[in-house]
Amino acid sequence: MDEKFRRLIELGAGEFEHVDGSLIAHLEGTRCLLKEWNASEILQNAALYHAAYGTLAFSHNVFDLTQRDEVAAVIGEAAEQIVYHYFACDRDAFFKQFGNIARPVYYDRITNQKVVVSDELIQQLCELSAANETEIALNNPDFVTEHGCELVDLFSRMQDFLSPSAKRKIQHVFAACF
Repeated sequence: MDEKFRRLIELGAGEFEHVDGSLIAHLEGTRCLLKEWNASEILQNAALYHAAYGTLAFSHNVFDLTQRDEVAAVIGEAAEQIVYHYFACDRDAFFKQFGNIARPVYYDRITNQKVVVSDELIQQLCELSAANETEIALNNPDFVTEHGCELVDLFSRMQDFLSPSAKRKIQHVFAACF
């Protein structure tokens, strides 16, 4: 067991319930998908902590925003930056731009600012979002029935920012919506 995973367990992440099981299983599953997709170690580390501060859909948090330095000490500063941006993202405002403009502008729901971020960060956020939703779908057929076609639409609009491996997995997992 690596130090990053052990730290999440020590902090009680395994006690949090997620959509279809424990949060810790979902976080590790998301990291494993990204590893399968040959994502960078930085993005894999971010995946393991992607819900550390909570999300719009998941209000529980393992860490407070005041602990960003502590998270960075465990997973690295670059991975923590992805985790923060994933947490702070106004997904409705950000995601609706995909397919409409070449370079979406990031909306930070914590600072209420529009920010131009790097293509690399956009790609990382898209890949992490795809892995997150796909991991949920792998274990929850009702989730696919309820949200699958909407997610396929989103992922098809963000295809320029997704890896070929992510696209293949999405096509397989959400096959009913293609």
